[in-house]
Amino acid sequence: MICSFVTRDGSRWMPKYLTAIDGATCIGCGRCFKVCSREVMHLHGIDDAGEILGVCDGEDDDFDGDLNRMIMVVDHPGRCIGCGACARVCPKNCQTHIGADTIAA
Repeated sequence: MICSFVTRDGSRWMPKYLTAIDGATCIGCGRCFKVCSREVMHLHGIDDAGEILGVCDGEDDDFDGDLNRMIMVVDHPGRCIGCGACARVCPKNCQTHIGADTIAA
């Protein structure tokens, strides 16, 4: 099943849904989170070994001194509407999106 849509001006549009963010490339800038209206992803802290410590809630949480850096993690992929705003603002191009035409019905 191909799910394409038509915009107000009549042009065809195919949603591309966010499925993953490469944690090795992500710099945790938060730009994608700021433009996402659906809360698809959140900043998570990671330690020196690369283990995810949990969601960073913005309260200077250092996870008992274990925080090494922050990365964005897709924790609610089903909320994505495929608008592509996150991909347009990502300075590292670390996101993976799939088109609506590749999703099995």
